[in-house]
Amino acid sequence: MTTPVRIPADVEREDTVLLGLTARQLMLLSAAGVVLYALYTATATLLPPAVFLVAALPIAGVAVLLALGRRDGLPLDRLLLAAIRQHMAPRHRIAAPARVQPAPAWLAARAVPADEPDQPTPQTISPAPLELPARSVTEAGVIDLGRDGMAVVAVCSTVNFALRTPSEQESLTAAFGRYLHSLTAPVQIVVRAERLDVSAQIAELHETAPHLPHPALEHAALEHATYLDELRRTSTLLRRQVLLILREPLRTTGPADVFSVAPGRTGRQGRRGRRRQEEAVEAARRAAEARLVRRAEEAAQMLGPVGITVTPLDAGQATAVLAAACNPDSLLPPSSHLAAAHDVITTAPSMDDDQMSGEHEGGTAATAPDPQQRIMAAAATASGGEGL
Repeated sequence: MTTPVRIPADVEREDTVLLGLTARQLMLLSAAGVVLYALYTATATLLPPAVFLVAALPIAGVAVLLALGRRDGLPLDRLLLAAIRQHMAPRHRIAAPARVQPAPAWLAARAVPADEPDQPTPQTISPAPLELPARSVTEAGVIDLGRDGMAVVAVCSTVNFALRTPSEQESLTAAFGRYLHSLTAPVQIVVRAERLDVSAQIAELHETAPHLPHPALEHAALEHATYLDELRRTSTLLRRQVLLILREPLRTTGPADVFSVAPGRTGRQGRRGRRRQEEAVEAARRAAEARLVRRAEEAAQMLGPVGITVTPLDAGQATAVLAAACNPDSLLPPSSHLAAAHDVITTAPSMDDDQMSGEHEGGTAATAPDPQQRIMAAAATASGGEGL
């Protein structure tokens, strides 16, 4: 007979090694102790012990604070390293897949107006290539993560757990537990909130209210439109979306680094080696994409009986989710129907075009936008419009 095993709530908590301290904390405290002991040995003949103790107290306090302190669930030493990396990272990034090209002299001279001396000059700006985790989005909605493999994003419906009976809650928990136990690859569940625009619903109510068959229905529709308009002006409306992200690494039979060419290979041998690497990477991508499709179908089959509908996103929807993640505070939420930055818009889309664009990918009044360039445009907008 099997016995239940209690699983701790914080499964990612580091294991303690000595005196309730983790290996990382012991390493930080030991390093601080060694440094202080070395300083004391070097200054023992110059400073009295009391003076050295006063001078060493701030150093010991900072070391203890970094080793034991936490903020927002993260250790302070990791937050300090993240702050240092963020401070040293370039502030200006541009979409340059090959390399950053210098700006022309006539453009650099006119980049900063003469009446704004506080603005950075073109000589002080050092742009860096904009490197995004998502390289591209295939037509099937699979996100290419480069070295990290492939990923698929699916939207999941929700179930009201509080209104269920205890037996129904147990069955829901058991079904979700079975799905978690069946996982053999990385999975991420993201609950995201974004702004909700009800202007289309308000306009539709005002448009259809006069054509209702009864005056009472017309009055109720107009009252509801007024209520939505007041709600929009007095509060911030948000909608919640649950996303299931499935990721698959690239499994190749070739060398470990299949994204780079071995140095020293030239001529026919180098071309043959690059060709074999490209074929191995392409085969690995196709296999990872097939595994992702199968895993998405399995998730839909296992979560469907409990009332959770799993719907994989297509290329346009996945690109819109990535663009919204790059620029979450945008007043105009990214959509698969919007044209990309490189598209030339010649006419305004009509109502029929908007309806047809919901049935076809990238339906705009311009050329079908490239998902990678739309993601880069959103990321550039999020960085203050500096990456053009």
